[in-house]
Amino acid sequence: MQPIQAADYHDLVQVSDPQFEPGDERVAFVRRTPEDDESYTASIYVVPVGGDEPRQFTASDGVDSQPRFSPDGDWLAFASTRGETDRQQLWLVPTDGGEARRVTSVVGGIGDLEWSPDGSRLLFTQQVTADDREADRDLAVDADYESEEPDPRVIDRMIYRAGTEYLDGRRSHIYTLEVAAALESSETDDLDGDAITRLTGTDDQPVDRDYVAPTWGDGETVYYAAKTGEVPDDSLTYELYERDLSSGVVHSFTQTTGWVSSLEATEDGRIAFEYTPEENASMRQTEIRVHDRETGEERTPTEPLDRTVGHNCGFEWSPDGETLYLSTPDEGSRVLWSVPGDASEEPAKVYGDGADIGGFSVGENAVAYVVSEWDHPGDIFVTTRGGNEVHRLTRVNADYLADKPVRQPEEVWFEVGEESSESEERRRIQGWLLTPPEFDADATDEQYPLVVEIHGGPHAQWTTAGTMWHEFQTLAARGYVVFWCNPRGSTGYGEEHATAIERDWGDVTLTDVLAGVDAVCEREYVDEDERFVTGGSFGGFMTAWAVTQTDRFEAAVSQRGVYDLTSFYGSTDAFKLIEGDFGTTPWEEPEFLWEQSPAAHVDGVDTPTLVIHSDCDYRTPANTAELFYLGLQKHGVDTRLVRYPREGHELSRSGEPAHVVDRIERIARWFDGYADSHEAAPALERERTDGLSSGDEESESEE
Repeated sequence: MQPIQAADYHDLVQVSDPQFEPGDERVAFVRRTPEDDESYTASIYVVPVGGDEPRQFTASDGVDSQPRFSPDGDWLAFASTRGETDRQQLWLVPTDGGEARRVTSVVGGIGDLEWSPDGSRLLFTQQVTADDREADRDLAVDADYESEEPDPRVIDRMIYRAGTEYLDGRRSHIYTLEVAAALESSETDDLDGDAITRLTGTDDQPVDRDYVAPTWGDGETVYYAAKTGEVPDDSLTYELYERDLSSGVVHSFTQTTGWVSSLEATEDGRIAFEYTPEENASMRQTEIRVHDRETGEERTPTEPLDRTVGHNCGFEWSPDGETLYLSTPDEGSRVLWSVPGDASEEPAKVYGDGADIGGFSVGENAVAYVVSEWDHPGDIFVTTRGGNEVHRLTRVNADYLADKPVRQPEEVWFEVGEESSESEERRRIQGWLLTPPEFDADATDEQYPLVVEIHGGPHAQWTTAGTMWHEFQTLAARGYVVFWCNPRGSTGYGEEHATAIERDWGDVTLTDVLAGVDAVCEREYVDEDERFVTGGSFGGFMTAWAVTQTDRFEAAVSQRGVYDLTSFYGSTDAFKLIEGDFGTTPWEEPEFLWEQSPAAHVDGVDTPTLVIHSDCDYRTPANTAELFYLGLQKHGVDTRLVRYPREGHELSRSGEPAHVVDRIERIARWFDGYADSHEAAPALERERTDGLSSGDEESESEE
């Protein structure tokens, strides 16, 4: 058996976005693998529901995404970066065989693909500027066109960058494509844009808005959303619109608050959408509401469910328009639920206990979904609509896993709070413990160092699988016991659990995490003298908070964290998180927010702390990491700052493959240097690339 290593990331296959073919006979999905150190390749595969191996459906040329079957099953639409540009364009391939044909050449890329009910049109979004629209580049553009970088960059918006890019005047707009006309144009490569129609930013609606979440009703009706308010970037209110394509008339039919990621409509005019209460919205749970256009009535079918909806899975109507399917976090799992759209029954759990469900697709008689479990990082499964029978359709990492000693995490529940305390109730917190492959429960004289992992969010949860599968298994294979939990603030345990960290991210969360550490350290095989801590995003905040408040850890690695809440508020696209979780702004309570920031307490740190950040992280910008790192240096703490160029907040999940590997290796190397059991020199005393896959000292600049 070969131990799992960080460099194995290059060998792992990821699957996503399953989509049923009409008739439920096949499922299309995206299969992504690292191509080299800097990029990925992603192709569309199709797997029969009744058995047999998946087969590749699109060429391995660029990155394919968003597979969508036409209603008659004759065509598969998808977006791809193949060709001469990195912009995603729309392609169509016949399902009975033949070459894929590019049917758009637009400047803003392709997103939110959806076929009309009759299959004659495709709905999509793209990110474009007002100049793009004036020059018709949102309809057609030469393949070699490159937009100019603004110099200087003049900013008027409150939110002016996101992901890894500045928005530079781009807004999300909605379009339709006439399929027959586009296919005819594709035969001559004359993609002049005549098949494309703009639906938003026309005479009846302003161009300087982001129009999102488009979906078809019947064949002549499109629904979508846009933020409202005097300053939409500072608003949580969305207006929901209905557009009649035959007349061009647009109606606003209701409002919602929160973060709208999608709308889902039936042909008879019932629209499902997300709703989050505006007060303290960042902590509150998201519900699904259903608006009936005929009666104007609204129902909330998820109201009986004390769980928040979404978390990267969304929701979807069954083909008959009677039942909604949705996903939620649920006590360390991400599960699938069904509920009648008229709220006549309570939600019923379909599948997911002990699993981490990704995207899903609802067919006539079955549901296809991606699921990751403790023994594999992700595959395509299918179940009946009621969840009675489950079949696994793929084993994309079978060859890789064949000789890998994958350990099953142990579920651990522990209690927090004093039984005699009148000020707080005794709480049960869920966590997990992953032991090294060679661990033998009968060999009680063997002890292992402990790595504590803290999740981001803060309103998220960890499971035994998902995106952390590879990192946790790698650390365990290097001889560490890995512990993680879902402390107060996490989702999946009800709204009261999630809102318990209001105005106190640090101490409340740390109390729960340390209680878990104490509980697992009671086990004889855990070396309580060798404890380490790491986490990313909010987990980075908590790692930094931990080392400012306690000396229990021998070393720490803080990743893409928030270290000064005021600076974070002023530089992130997620400033509403501070307003919602702390109920204040830097102008109202500057001293309070400073005291709640790890940087304010850096003078109390003795723990050797590695700080990892990405240069293009515009969710948790690097300025607060620089402040914390400088504070560590000023106070003589063993530290190093590692910054990854071109990367954003998603480094650990979808960064360049070499960077993903390097990050895990640096975490392990930092801990190894302060663990007596590893007999390794601290990273600061080793050659810059010693113990790293890069192995090329010249690739790093010495600062």
